[in-house]
Amino acid sequence: MPLSWVVEDPKEKNIYWPSEEMKKRAWVNDPKIYEEASKDRVAFWEKLASEGLEWFRRWDKTYEWNPPYVRWFVGGKINASYNAVDRHVRQGKGNKRAVIWIPEPPNEPVRVLTYNDLFLQVNKFANALRKLGVKKGDRVGIYLPMIPELYPTILACARLGAPHTVVFSAFAPQALRVRLEDAEAKVLVTCDGYYRRGKCVNLKSNADEAVKGTCVEKVVVVRRAGNEVKMQEGRDVWWHEVTEEAGGWCQPEEMDSEDLLFLLYTSGTTGKPKGVMHTTGGYLTQAYWTAKWVFDLHDDDVFWCTSDIGWVTGHTYACYGPLLNNSTLLIYEGAPDYPAPDRWWEIIEKQRVTIFYTAPTAIRMFVRFGEEWVKKHDLSSLRLLGTVGEPIDRETWLWYFKVVGGGRCPITDTWWQTETGGTLIMSLPGIGPFIPTVAGRPFPGTELTIVDEDGNPTDSGYLVQVPPLAPGMLRGLYKADEKYRETYWAKFDYRYYFPSDGAVRALYGCIRVTGRVDDVMKVSGHRLSTAEVEDVINAHEAVTESAVVSKPHEVKGETPVAYVVLRKGVSPSPELEKELKSLVREKIGPTATPERILFVPDLPKTRSGKIMRRILKSLLINAPIGDTSTLFNPEVVEILKERVGYSG
Repeated sequence: MPLSWVVEDPKEKNIYWPSEEMKKRAWVNDPKIYEEASKDRVAFWEKLASEGLEWFRRWDKTYEWNPPYVRWFVGGKINASYNAVDRHVRQGKGNKRAVIWIPEPPNEPVRVLTYNDLFLQVNKFANALRKLGVKKGDRVGIYLPMIPELYPTILACARLGAPHTVVFSAFAPQALRVRLEDAEAKVLVTCDGYYRRGKCVNLKSNADEAVKGTCVEKVVVVRRAGNEVKMQEGRDVWWHEVTEEAGGWCQPEEMDSEDLLFLLYTSGTTGKPKGVMHTTGGYLTQAYWTAKWVFDLHDDDVFWCTSDIGWVTGHTYACYGPLLNNSTLLIYEGAPDYPAPDRWWEIIEKQRVTIFYTAPTAIRMFVRFGEEWVKKHDLSSLRLLGTVGEPIDRETWLWYFKVVGGGRCPITDTWWQTETGGTLIMSLPGIGPFIPTVAGRPFPGTELTIVDEDGNPTDSGYLVQVPPLAPGMLRGLYKADEKYRETYWAKFDYRYYFPSDGAVRALYGCIRVTGRVDDVMKVSGHRLSTAEVEDVINAHEAVTESAVVSKPHEVKGETPVAYVVLRKGVSPSPELEKELKSLVREKIGPTATPERILFVPDLPKTRSGKIMRRILKSLLINAPIGDTSTLFNPEVVEILKERVGYSG
């Protein structure tokens, strides 16, 4: 049944509110929760921690703040594996589907793990790891694609109290080695291979290269593709063999709330990757409640977060968050457009997915393919959509809302980052509003605000989090304390956590995140967001996506330049360039008008889908391009060099 959307302001046709049906179903539907939570944020989170999780021992002190260090639920004892699996099985919910796995090859069968299956495999693999010498505090590297064995692997580490560090399976051996070295991982779990666009990727050979010279003593190999791999005697073991041999019960470690749960390294697009530290009690509390409230998880939902496990979105919303809630999550091994551009929509139709969470980059790709691919499928099971990873432009938001969601599904546009552990700004499905390009309000119990250069409140400036910090926040950077202080706290003298994003105030107490502050240009003394210019360009019917960066200008200080990808069948022309410039001038003003518009076949992106603006800027100023190993499409850089006239 379609939702009856209410448009409060007839002049603004794109402000949506939840229907009465949505409000009735939603876990949270009264805006008063924001006011109630803000009265005592520490007490609010204390109540949530008590209600959402099972603790072996209650904490002695709820919150400690010693700037810039935070501790939550001090003295509490808990285990992530127990909360994600054991307690559901004990409550008689073991037959429920936990993980639905879709392989890329269409002829392969779908695999399902129930909570009972997961319980047995987690216990067995925890015992296998223990036999391989892993004990509490040892780090375990995980270099796996989106396959079912991923879940017992992660949760077995958590069961033993061995912090896991997951590395994106598409990363090259050198990127993996750097992370294994920094984490001093004792064991690496990988697989023989996996499928990507119909081809088998030999992951084991990458792992073999990466572990050379590291602390890794054992390599556990999952048999996924059945391809031939080299197994080093004395070091390498098969996942299925060590698991089959192991006992079916492993006592979960009673972890201190502030014990390390996992290390997750940032992409390393500038300099050495940072090892973000997340501890157990606070992270689990935030993962549980944000998953439940933001995605309105109910017993009959099938939740598909398309993120790879190698990113924090995969950790929190394709693993811990749904499992803590005894939900059913879906994962897909392969490329979104293989073997055809409707693969995702086919999966949603067949598996009756109800909640779909993906990145604007992916949505723009599907816009480019055309809506006919979506309309081939029945997507009526969907009731909630989400976006993550970057600010979404208006046209893409509206396409997602109307074409994918059929105009009936709220879109929760979430803002967060690796460091925050869980989403911090969004529109709750039962409260709203849902506005294109506007993320929403801070999650109840958190305070995010906007300040100027001096830390004073303003309507447009720097996004900051005001202590008390959310419980899922990072506890520091691994072996890099000075960098932690300098990166997140020094700018505002330890008063605020600074995520390096800019923001503007929007209607109804909402916040529009404009992107990294290094994506903010200062043209003729005026601060301009690159995202704002991109929104205007992307709204043109000929454009699929764009990226705006600044280049130095002797008079203006900086001036915008736009890289523009056109829709299929549209040819570049001087007339189109002039039209796009006029559009920006009309919508924003002369100051924002790009000096150049470069029509390009694609934009350089990391494997997580983020546009590498650093490279785009370097091309313009003839600076060194730097490392391109984290790019999904490194070949596009050579094409761009030619288009720009790069001679660096």
